[in-house]
Parts: sequence; structure tokens; C-alpha cells
Amino acid sequence: MTQVKRSWIQVRSEADTIQAILETKRMAHSLGFDDYNCQMISTAVSELVRNILKYAGSGEVIIVPLTQERRTGIEIIVKDRGPGIADLDQAMQDNFSSSGTLGLGLPGVKRLMDEFEINSEVHVGTQVVIKQWL
Repeated sequence: MTQVKRSWIQVRSEADTIQAILETKRMAHSLGFDDYNCQMISTAVSELVRNILKYAGSGEVIIVPLTQERRTGIEIIVKDRGPGIADLDQAMQDNFSSSGTLGLGLPGVKRLMDEFEINSEVHVGTQVVIKQWL
């Protein structure tokens, strides 16, 4: 397997969302994920990047190939310097939305991925780290 390098995408517009989705799929595929898992991972990234645009206006996505002992995976770090999430517990509940949507975003992303971590501070920003393993 050739060396897969991390990718960094600045998020400011819908075009950046598409770039993040395509780059996530490209890297996941190059790491050996099948089409189904590539789609699942890129769906999670799409949701997180759209949250950046909706709530913070701008942010970044870092896509990192992972190798730990005999495991291969992908890590995606999505962060912004937006308003933050006042109540993380509430935000992680199904059907909760602060903007009138279905409220399936963050809990749905958590269900799609093997690992999910979120940190948010009001007036500082939010960071979500997701991982999927082969």
C-alpha cells in the first residue's frame, strides 16, 4: 500500500463540503474501505461539514489515515470557531434541533462511526473527531 497522507480542507462554502466529501471517499477507498463504508464515512463528514456552514460559517476538516498495530482506519477531525453548543447532552439526543431540522445529525454521525468524540465550548467553538476501522 502506498503512503496515504493526511488532507486538510478549509470550509467556507458548499463547494468545500463537496471537496471534503470527495476527499474523504478518496482516502477511505485508498485505505481499503469498500464502497458501502466509504459512503457511510462520507455521509458522516457531510453532516458535520454542513453543521459548520449552518452554525459557525467556517471551519476545517482534517482527514488522517490511521495505522495502529495491525489495524487500519481513518480519522476525521471537524472543527470550527463558532458559537459552540450550549448543551451537548441535549444536542446528542435524537430529534433535538436548535434550527428546525429533523435533529438526526450528531446522534446519526455517532451511530455511523466506530468512534465519536465531541468537545464544544460556548463562544469558542466545536470539535468532532470520528474514526472508522477496517
